[in-house]
Amino acid sequence: MLFQKHVQSVFSACLSVLVISSAGLAGEPRSLQWKQHIINEQSPYEACGTADFNGDGRIDIFCGDSWYEAPLWTRHKVREVPASGPNPHYHEDFADSPLDVNGDGRPDIVTCNYFGKRVGWVQNPGGPATAAWQEHEIDLPGNIETGEMVNLVGDAQPEFLPNVGSTVVFYELTSRNPVQWTRRDLGAEGAGHGVGAGDLNSDGRNDVITPKGWYEQLADGGWSFHAEFALGAAGIMILGYDVDGDQLQDVLYGNGHGFGLYWLRQTKQPDGSRQWQKQTIDDTFSQVHTLLLAQLDGEGEPELVTGKRVYAHESEAGATDGSVVFYFQYDRKAGTWQKHTVFQGDPAVNAPENAKDRWALKDFPKGSAGTGLQMSVVDIDADGDLDLVCPGKSGLYLFENLRQQKR
Repeated sequence: MLFQKHVQSVFSACLSVLVISSAGLAGEPRSLQWKQHIINEQSPYEACGTADFNGDGRIDIFCGDSWYEAPLWTRHKVREVPASGPNPHYHEDFADSPLDVNGDGRPDIVTCNYFGKRVGWVQNPGGPATAAWQEHEIDLPGNIETGEMVNLVGDAQPEFLPNVGSTVVFYELTSRNPVQWTRRDLGAEGAGHGVGAGDLNSDGRNDVITPKGWYEQLADGGWSFHAEFALGAAGIMILGYDVDGDQLQDVLYGNGHGFGLYWLRQTKQPDGSRQWQKQTIDDTFSQVHTLLLAQLDGEGEPELVTGKRVYAHESEAGATDGSVVFYFQYDRKAGTWQKHTVFQGDPAVNAPENAKDRWALKDFPKGSAGTGLQMSVVDIDADGDLDLVCPGKSGLYLFENLRQQKR
């Protein structure tokens, strides 16, 4: 497997902490064990992406202004990322999604920002590790919370789905030489805090999910909006997934600026109409911005991975609570969720009373890991299981999945 012989040097080169999740109750699946590696404890950026950026066969990490080269996680600063608007602790890097945009065989980065209102792509130049990466503007659709690559139109190429607060739009890469992106507008009816995707009507086509309902992708390429639920300030991404195995896709989402992780159970009425029932997964932690589904334990259904976006807003309820990274498993027979801890941090007990004076890198203990705006799940050490890369205002961290080592 790729760089198997380098695994030892990868993890001896980084300051690391063993994180052992507690076992579940009798009869519940035992939690996985994780080892935390500090990639850059001073990184303030909230997005990340993983790919082989230099073509050496190893998976690297891109975050903010730098990429980190495996296996020693050497930092290479390749661009400037300014602070966002009036707050010096937010930076204009709200997504770092790898994609070979120009077809040269090297992964580039699709990105977006909030105050600049910009969607763009950052070009991997190849050559020296520290060569500058140039950003190319795609569009200026409005304030953007974050975005992800999602396969929406059914071909082999994913599209970039940003969370624009004022409209619902996605971008399709329609030409690589020359590079051309085509904007697909769905409308403003569903626009709000949060966006995601899933096949909610089981017709084989991915739909777009918003806090105010969902856009059905029609057979002719059009989109029809259904205002069937209201999620509030949902996180990004909102996920469509059949939680309970009844062949109907449900909706998974977090409260991005409050407490709670939830799912909407989809049911069908006798007349064929859909009904959505809100159910709580966990309401003990706040600022639940990003979610992903991943097969962490190698068995059965994928796990739901999420956590706290540290200082999503410094003034919110729960803002100074300890940062967390969790994964959840749904027991379809019992109809219950089981919670497992990847990381549990300590609170910012000495955070300034005035929220405008708070700064995550100073307020929280060193090593405090959260889930930022965008996580990455990847077998980064090529040992056959999936690891987690978690960025945020309190640093950039890798959690090594120790599942294979326990066999």
